[in-house]
Amino acid sequence: MASEADTVRIFDTTLRDGEQSPGIALNAQEKIEIARQLDRLGVDIIEAGFAISSPGERDGIRAVSRAVDCVVASLARTNEEDIDAAIESLSDAKSPRIHTFIATSDIHMEHKLRMTRADVIAATDFAVSKAKGFCSDVEFSCEDATRTDIEFMAQVVRTAIAAGATTINIPDTVGYTVPEEYVEILTALRERVPEIDGVTLSVHCHNDLGLAVANSMAGVAAGARQVECTINGIGERAGNASLEEIVMLLRTRKPRFGIDTQIVTNEIMRTSRLVSRLSGYPVQPNKAIVGKNAFAHEAGIHQHGVLAHRRTYEIMDAESVGLAGSDIVLGKHSGRHALRQAFADLGFTIEGEDLRRAFDRFKELADRKGKITSLDLEAIASDSLREREDPYQLVSLAIATRTGAPAQAEVTVRNGFGERTESAEGDGPVDAAFTAITRLLEVPVALAEYTIGAVTGGADALGEVRVVVEADGRTFAGQAVSTDITEASAEAYLRACAHAKLAIEADQDKELIEV
Repeated sequence: MASEADTVRIFDTTLRDGEQSPGIALNAQEKIEIARQLDRLGVDIIEAGFAISSPGERDGIRAVSRAVDCVVASLARTNEEDIDAAIESLSDAKSPRIHTFIATSDIHMEHKLRMTRADVIAATDFAVSKAKGFCSDVEFSCEDATRTDIEFMAQVVRTAIAAGATTINIPDTVGYTVPEEYVEILTALRERVPEIDGVTLSVHCHNDLGLAVANSMAGVAAGARQVECTINGIGERAGNASLEEIVMLLRTRKPRFGIDTQIVTNEIMRTSRLVSRLSGYPVQPNKAIVGKNAFAHEAGIHQHGVLAHRRTYEIMDAESVGLAGSDIVLGKHSGRHALRQAFADLGFTIEGEDLRRAFDRFKELADRKGKITSLDLEAIASDSLREREDPYQLVSLAIATRTGAPAQAEVTVRNGFGERTESAEGDGPVDAAFTAITRLLEVPVALAEYTIGAVTGGADALGEVRVVVEADGRTFAGQAVSTDITEASAEAYLRACAHAKLAIEADQDKELIEV
């Protein structure tokens, strides 16, 4: 077994930093399913959320804490309210960690915090000490560290360690640094704070200049033994360092680095697909490790080389990241027990009403296409989990089109108050359905994004649709799957509009309370 010095701990922040990507809004069950898969993947720490942001966020962190065995972290600023919220959210965690942070760059202290350097040092001491009173595992981060004066950062870090921090994170918050500079910063910090060798040094890099992975690896070379990253590299702005790239880089180039992780790499593809489907963020085809072209060879000379010996053009095995064929696992005569077992084999826990709903979708799909693949089942499972939280259900959709005439749509939806039907015309069946749904929900939205993908190949492929709408200065996303792409489009748009409607109504209720 590798020693700690030979191992990099993987701190996954998909459920916190990743979810802050525009348009991502995971419900509690979706967060639990992602967390369970991250646990199977072998991540060391799951950062489950930012507890102070809302009661729902605290509930989500608590639910994740109950569902997994690995360390669960909750983010908090250096004030009492944030720390208390983090403590509350981690009350059921088997291995809790509070991750507290404060900005240390002059530009952040002056324009955002409006605090002096002395204030920041005092806040650091207070927050770490208070967190330490709840759990032994406390992480401290210097926000915007790569634009911070090194002498001041050394003072802050020394204060955090003295107060009990066990992990010190030096994040490139705005994706500003470059690898050589990052090494210089971390080396200079270790020279000024020798006690840092007694804690875990961590790096957290953003991809604004496309250097998140390169900078993270530079951090590892400079002594960091924790890397903070996300599945598929999702996150605010240009995203975070990609977990799968960090892990496979260390695994593939282990002779050079002499360092590895505890990640179960053949779970990477399944984790990537799950996060992509539930977040609604598609993976670009040429994405390293998990993109659909990552192990594809178009050029004839490459194809010949690969057929002769795979190592001529492939530096890792597709099987090592879990890229296997979409084997047929069930047919239309399969029963509910077989479906439950198939879901379990894929890593999903589907029971009760969720299983009934998924079984109905499975039977419907099996009647349409006969044979069901594992990729189809993954899509059905995630869609069924999403449907549980839907405040509106699509009851029926009728479409009429004719060359040279506007398309017509009749849509019926149901919520807790009953069913309503609306008809509309549009420039094509999807536009007509969207117009009818907008009228039904009576919510002012503008369509910002509409994407269609196929879960599997072939004419009977299950179609996957993502819709993003804008309302009240914010974006809201909805996803759905079906062999009927118009139906999937209507379902996805309904979900996005429902999210927008609920958010606007919640804001209005808050204004009434405040008045």
